[in-house]
This record gives sequence, structure tokens and C-alpha cells, in this order.
Amino acid sequence: MSLIEEKNQRLKAEIIKHLYYKKVLSLTELSRLTKKSLPLITSIVNGLVTEGYVMEQGLAPSTGGRRALMYLINPDLKKYIVAIAMDQLVTRLTIYDLSRQMRIPIRTLSFDMTAEGSDVDVLTDFINEVIQHSGIDRNDILGVGIGMPGLVNAEKGINHSYLKVKSQTLNEYISTQIGLPVFLDNDSSLIALAELNFGEAVNLKDVMVVNIGWGTGLGMIMNGALYRGSGGYAGEFSHIPLSNSNNLCSCGRKGCLEVDTSLLVMAHKAEKAIAEGAESSMQELFKDKSKHPSDHFLHAVGQQDPVAVSILAKASFQLGKGLATLIHILNPECIVLSGRGAKAGRMLLPPIQQAINEYCIPRTAEQTTIKLSTLTDEAELLAAASLMMENSHFE
Repeated sequence: MSLIEEKNQRLKAEIIKHLYYKKVLSLTELSRLTKKSLPLITSIVNGLVTEGYVMEQGLAPSTGGRRALMYLINPDLKKYIVAIAMDQLVTRLTIYDLSRQMRIPIRTLSFDMTAEGSDVDVLTDFINEVIQHSGIDRNDILGVGIGMPGLVNAEKGINHSYLKVKSQTLNEYISTQIGLPVFLDNDSSLIALAELNFGEAVNLKDVMVVNIGWGTGLGMIMNGALYRGSGGYAGEFSHIPLSNSNNLCSCGRKGCLEVDTSLLVMAHKAEKAIAEGAESSMQELFKDKSKHPSDHFLHAVGQQDPVAVSILAKASFQLGKGLATLIHILNPECIVLSGRGAKAGRMLLPPIQQAINEYCIPRTAEQTTIKLSTLTDEAELLAAASLMMENSHFE
């Protein structure tokens, strides 16, 4: 491949990625986004139309001048991405097309990453089984994007916390077992990218995205891009020592914010309250073992169960204290509450805002708005897919 062909191939991939994120764009918009000349963009897009990757959507709405022709990724294009969202206890998988439409329902696997000797082959067998039963030709799959908790080095494909394998990096091992390219990243970092590309952080520069889940994660957007820190591990928000509890955190230390604010802790407190005689709808809900207690807890919050709401309020206040610390350091324009716990909705906001008002300098607090994610627990799946998109070359 000549140098010019190689540059055009990279530009082709970049155009497809912009259309993936924005869905519909004109040639002028693509020229601006890629910083390439309009004639060159026109030539590349015409080639993509011929190849079946891209199609014309029609003319843009009238703004008084000449209406631009709009383009989008061909919805009938047979190219797919396997997206996997892992937390400590449950793994979810779906397959998206390049129009960001799910081609199969979300599949789930009960898989405890924290258990000693947890076997990564359970995960690879699950991936292979879902692909096999999906009816999608494996040759049409671009690859697999995986979000997972822990200290993840996305560049090297290593999770220093979970799923150790010998002689290979984790992504290399999974790739070998399933016969597809694999890329992985920290779940909270991916959720932040999802909010930046598809959610409440679109077009914003400085945002903190809180992942409320089995743990309490943080992704940081600085100057419009994900901030990873010098070693790639920035955002370990849950291990800020703000708790007065003597309970051990998953990291093995005491005092971490996570022991007050994770969904696992909230569900455990609910179970304890019921065992001690508290009247709650969760007495019946917890009898259903087909769902995790945390899911029952969130359902009870949605039904405004007094015990659940009280536990959520105390956890959210502690979360607000942690956010107050970060507001003083980073002065973000926005905080997005995302992840599985965002299903609690607006009940999260008053105690968090109360803590921020109580612990923040007013002038600083006034500059930060707090938003609820509309992506909730699909955020990590969408971002896992976009992780694969970022590493696809479309050759």
C-alpha cells in the first residue's frame, strides 16, 4: 500500500467513526471535523458510498441557503461489534451494528470476577456461545470491546486487579480464544466516554462522570477528552478516605468512600435493616433470587420505599462529600451521575446537592451543574462498542 493509499485508508476510517458518533453529517461538517479539504472528503465519501459503507440520507433542513446533502452509515451494512460490560458479579453482552442498533437482546452471565481463581475461560466460552447463537457470521464482526472494573491498562490490555492469565496479556488471551480482535478498558473510563460521545457531556469540556455501581467509579473529561493520568489509572474516586466505617473496602483498606456509597453496600444495609425488623417492600423482593439484591434495592427506591430511600439518601450525601472535594480541585462545569445506580433518578440529587452546598465554597459550587445520565446501564455497552470502533481500520 502506497503512502497516499495509507493516508486515504486512515481518513476513510476517521469518516466512518465520525458518522458512527454523530449519525448524520454533511460533507462540509466532515471536512471541518477531519480538518481535510472538501474535495478530498467528497472523493472519500463517494468511495464509501460505492463500497456500501455510507449512504445519502437526503437534504438537510432549510436554513435559508443551499441545503446540504447529508450522509449516514448504511443501516444494512453487515459489520458488527460485540460489546461487553463487566462488573464484579455480572457480565452483560450485546452485538451492535454500525448504526448503534442492538442486533441481539442483552445476554447476561453470572460471573464473580472477585472470586479467587475466577476462570477467564468461563468468559470466553460465553462470548463464543453468544456469537454462535446470534446467527451473525464471525467474519462480519469487527471485534470485541470490553469494559471491566479494576486497575486496567487499556494500552497494554492488562487488568492488574482481576482475571490474571499467564504468558499473555488479558486481551491477547481472550482474542486467541475467540478468534477476534479484543480491546478492554476500565468501566468508569468507558462510561465517561459514553457520556462524552452520546450523553450528557456532549460538547462539554470539563466533566466528572460518576459511575454508581457495585463500586463507585469516576471518569474525568478534561478539555474535551478523557483524562487517564500519567500511568492510566486516574479516577480511583472510590478509594478517597472519607468513610468513618470500620468495614474493609475491596482494596483491603479501611475508610474508602466505596464502603458507604456502592450499590452492594446499600443493598447489604437494606437486608440488615429488614433482618432487624424494619418494615419494607424489600422483604418480598429479596425472596426473588433471580435478581441481585441491588436490583431489588433500586426497584424499591423507584417505588419510594422509605427504608430504601433513607439508605440511598445517606449514601448519596457521602458521595456528595467526595464530589465536593473534587469540585475544589478540578472546578468542573458539570457532574454526570451515570452507571447502573443512575436508575435511582432524581432521588440521588437532593442529598448530593446538600453535601456540595455544605462542604463547597459557594462560588465554586455554583459553577458546577449536576445532571442525571439518560444512558444509565447501557452507557458501558455503548462505550465498549465505541472502544472497538476507535481501534478499527476498515481495511
